[in-house]
Amino acid sequence: MSLESRLSALPDVLSHPKLLTGRGYGNEVNFHIFDYPPEREPDVAVALPKVVASVEAQGVRVVVLDLYQILLGMLEKRGYLEKTLELEAKRGAEALRSALRPLLAPDKVAEAVVAAAQEGGAGLLLLTGVGAAYPLLRSHSLLNNLQERLDNTPLVMFFPGQYNGQELRLFGLLKDDNYYRAFRLLPETGAAL
Repeated sequence: MSLESRLSALPDVLSHPKLLTGRGYGNEVNFHIFDYPPEREPDVAVALPKVVASVEAQGVRVVVLDLYQILLGMLEKRGYLEKTLELEAKRGAEALRSALRPLLAPDKVAEAVVAAAQEGGAGLLLLTGVGAAYPLLRSHSLLNNLQERLDNTPLVMFFPGQYNGQELRLFGLLKDDNYYRAFRLLPETGAAL
């Protein structure tokens, strides 16, 4: 199935009762990964508002959170945004990552995501900005921290790379630690749910 076909099918899948209620998943968390070729990120970004509008027309409250914007907001809230830009310019990206690691720990980012989802009244949570948030935030770490905090709200992470049901490969190159609990949403072959 082409990316265009997958994106066209996405509103029906996202508004399906099975996904929204998590029925049929046993004891698994209601987390899904919509992976796509990283070079197609602009196409996904253009399609997403239409997908959201279509799902919301079915009566589902959708909250879209950009993980990179969440990170920037966390830094800005604490008054560190300007300082981080200066640090990166003076000492480089590795020094910046080391300095930000405690501020942007996955558990803290998960708390910010859950707070934003609850504030928005999410019936469905869509996470974007995964590629832009790297290397400050790793997908598997965030998902691990969200599964204990995000009660019954279904989550779909838009992932520029590959997910095979066991491992995440950001940009198709960078292997993240294994993550087994999410379902691959609309794979190129096979069933939609």
